[in-house]
Amino acid sequence: MNARPAAAGGAPKPRMSNKKYLAIWIPVIALVTIITVVANIAMNVATGWIASQLGTGTYTFTNSEESKDWDTTYYEADYDTIEDVDAASLALVEEIGAGGIVLAKNNAAALPLAAGAQVTMLGRAAADPVYGGSGSGSVDTNSAVTARMGIENAGFGVNDQVFSTIEAFAAENPRGFIEMDKPDVSTYNIGELPVADYEAQASSFAQFGDAAVIMIGRPGGEGGDLAQDMTGWDDNAQPGQHQLELNKDERDLIALAKANFETVVVVINASTTLELGDLQNDAGVDAILLAGSPGATAFNALGRILSGDVNPSGRTVDLWAADFTKDPTYANFGSFQYSNVAPSYPVPVTESATSNAEVTDDATFVNYAEGIYFGYRYYETAAAEGFIDYDQAVVYPFGYGLSYTSFAWQIASTESGAVDGTIAVTVNVTNTGTVAGRDVVQLYYSAPYTPGGIEKPEVLLGGFAKTGTIEPGASEQVTIEIAVEDMASYDYLDEQAYVLEAGDYELSVRSDSHTVAAGTQPFTYTVASDVVYSGDDHRASDETAVRNQFDDVSAQFTTDGEAGKIPVFSRADFAGTFPTAPTEDMLVADEAVAAGFGVWDHEGAAAAFDGEMPTTGASTDLSLIDLRGLPKDDAKWDELLDSLSVGDMTSMLLNGAYQTAAIGSIGKPQTLEPDGPAGFSSFINSAINGTAYPSEVLIAQTWDVELGAAMGVMLGNEAIFKNINGWYAPAANLHRSPFGGRNFEYYSEDPVLSGQMLTAVSNGIGTKGVYTMIKHYAMNEQETNRVNNGIATWATEQTIREVYLKPFEIAVKNIEMNVKYLADDAGTVSETTIGAAGMMSSFNRIGATWAGGSVALMDTVLRDEWGFEGFAITDFNLYPYMNPNEGINAGSDLMLTFQPSKSFNDSSSAKAVTDIRQATHNILFTVANSNAMNGLAPGATVAYTPPAWVVWQIAITAVLGLLILGAIVMVVLRVRRRRAAIAQAAAEA
Repeated sequence: MNARPAAAGGAPKPRMSNKKYLAIWIPVIALVTIITVVANIAMNVATGWIASQLGTGTYTFTNSEESKDWDTTYYEADYDTIEDVDAASLALVEEIGAGGIVLAKNNAAALPLAAGAQVTMLGRAAADPVYGGSGSGSVDTNSAVTARMGIENAGFGVNDQVFSTIEAFAAENPRGFIEMDKPDVSTYNIGELPVADYEAQASSFAQFGDAAVIMIGRPGGEGGDLAQDMTGWDDNAQPGQHQLELNKDERDLIALAKANFETVVVVINASTTLELGDLQNDAGVDAILLAGSPGATAFNALGRILSGDVNPSGRTVDLWAADFTKDPTYANFGSFQYSNVAPSYPVPVTESATSNAEVTDDATFVNYAEGIYFGYRYYETAAAEGFIDYDQAVVYPFGYGLSYTSFAWQIASTESGAVDGTIAVTVNVTNTGTVAGRDVVQLYYSAPYTPGGIEKPEVLLGGFAKTGTIEPGASEQVTIEIAVEDMASYDYLDEQAYVLEAGDYELSVRSDSHTVAAGTQPFTYTVASDVVYSGDDHRASDETAVRNQFDDVSAQFTTDGEAGKIPVFSRADFAGTFPTAPTEDMLVADEAVAAGFGVWDHEGAAAAFDGEMPTTGASTDLSLIDLRGLPKDDAKWDELLDSLSVGDMTSMLLNGAYQTAAIGSIGKPQTLEPDGPAGFSSFINSAINGTAYPSEVLIAQTWDVELGAAMGVMLGNEAIFKNINGWYAPAANLHRSPFGGRNFEYYSEDPVLSGQMLTAVSNGIGTKGVYTMIKHYAMNEQETNRVNNGIATWATEQTIREVYLKPFEIAVKNIEMNVKYLADDAGTVSETTIGAAGMMSSFNRIGATWAGGSVALMDTVLRDEWGFEGFAITDFNLYPYMNPNEGINAGSDLMLTFQPSKSFNDSSSAKAVTDIRQATHNILFTVANSNAMNGLAPGATVAYTPPAWVVWQIAITAVLGLLILGAIVMVVLRVRRRRAAIAQAAAEA
């Protein structure tokens, strides 16, 4: 029987009823079951993100017995250890600083300072320098050489009493900081120590009185721009005061320095321009250095320039204007919003649950109303037209810089080819001074201009060359060559093509954009009749004819004063067409603009598609390594792509944040692609963070493509040791406005200088098999509103092509990666080349179309016209307007995100699968020809070992499953026993 004896001293304890028992256990079992199921579903859905944090597992590749002795080291390092690379890279950063810091003023040869001089460092940036910027372009500078260290390493003594005062103040009073995409949190205060606190330390000045070295710093950052109004951020702000002029505390500090020191040196520690007219014209300020943002060791170069151990040879990469509020970009930089458009995009539940993106219904825009006339293009032209007084409006021209020595130039020869040829000039550069130094020869051209015709700046940079170190009395010869077709202008109104108009083209060698070199004369190239580059007679550098692709964008501009349109800024009437802020009628979007903010119609695209459903899941013996070195249109690519499943492809395309995912079936390894451009940076895996390189501004200030290439090679060596395959860099946007928060990431205001520098860096890193993801394509010159549904960017097609696409165009047409591959079954090593392999699209819109979804931008221009064969990735794809189907339709292949933050609306129609297949092809072609294939030979096999977290997931799930099953069995048995006991008791009763 089941009866139990009564407990001693009392009645038997009643048994819990089945009803009560089940009321306890069913919810417990159900809850554990639900948690287990939901957790597994969530982990499977979010596999990409979890893998980014905890690891993706290991693919082990094994070459066949036949290929074990073949040479599969396609790329190798130039150093024995990563420590050797690190040491060499720190030396290179210092070399970049030595070549890039600009000597802007040096009255009475105030610099270099005497050996062992005792100096007082002043200014907040003396103790709190700006090493770079915030956001994805930031780098680890915890071990960087400080400004004080750089000066002391050069043999100078530094006033510690004053320095300690600045250091303590800076620690308690942070300067402004841009929080990514959080304008309500970002701050803009200058944070300079009040002059009274310096005066309290005046007793220490005499002992360290050889010079005052004043450090003026300005930060930058991703996701925000610099302040055009300092109201609320500076207690002493005057009406109209902005962040890029000296504030009262800084002006008081300079006055203090002039009153107490015989020699006053100002160092500008910023990667954007500042208003420095007062300092340049102040006789009490003896020297000014433009030091940019130095990265790890370039402050050593600053010290060496102050001591004279290094002769400065940097040149400005932007024109430094006297009054930014009078610049033609000023009124059209910032926040502007359409009043009649409220975008809304459907978002799946899983995406909403896993994305931290803040979604708004704003429709914002920016007008590039200045057109082609910004930076030196405007100031040189406006001066030539008599619209401005150049000496009053400009502090430093573009390409400007002084030296501790002097140079004399002589044109040795000029060579002029036909209109389908080139122009070359050879210049003899002689050091006529007393110390060794380097010089920069710049070639400019002036195209014939007809008022009312195609807009043309007064001068444009055509090419440049930097000499090596020239000893006193010695000479060096440099040659600069440009293609005649590069002097053509884009006529978007009439010919809708590039046009080399008839007339005289004046070419001159200059020391900067404004100054024809002494001892030289301009020379003329004459074009007899108009050359229209159209049809089969397109430019030699283009793959096909170039014709208008952005009429919808140009349509917002007017040349005849049409109401509601943006007036074209014309040199024929600078006064009458000078840009103003958008008028009220421009805040109302027309139907075409409003439609551009609409949801992309994937169903319509699928219905309109007349292609066949691609083959998937077919059998093949090919693996990715078998296709290394083959042309992109080789038939083997179709066979390989036919073998892939849609799931394999979409899993890779939707998990593209800092990687391309492995595909085991074809032996494709996972790749690693950290952020840039100031070296390697990763917020996911700090172990791959590398040397902090200077800002692109300081790199460009070297005007030295060989140094740029050396930086690329050094990064390639670092990549070999860290198994890095791609790099989200270089960044090729332009300094449209000095208030651009991300200017530190970009080289220059000029597309030619930018294009040549980024090409040099890309070619350098490409020697080690690393592909560069050139960013942000295109017209991403403003951070404000960038993620608020994508800021609509308006410009004429001439402006788009001649200015903002030009650096990307130069790169795509000139980047070249050597590819070693095994050409036959005997392991014979052959070599081929591929072109530019990577591009990153941008957050903004071209007109009203998201850049990453623009067929004109991502396909027609990039692939058809320029011949790009690599893959394109989106910028961080968290936002609903960045539709993955729209992206792959246009040519943005990889989504910079993790599932389930983004998904395809359609992955089953013939249209969608065709796009998915093409995107996969673009990625695989790039990876196959990169260093990701190092060590692999055709015929290699692959085995996969899942990461520990997957093993634990399976184990824990199994244990929980057994426990749940055991609990169910326990409950069932208990209920049966209880029922039986009750039935028996009832029967006995």
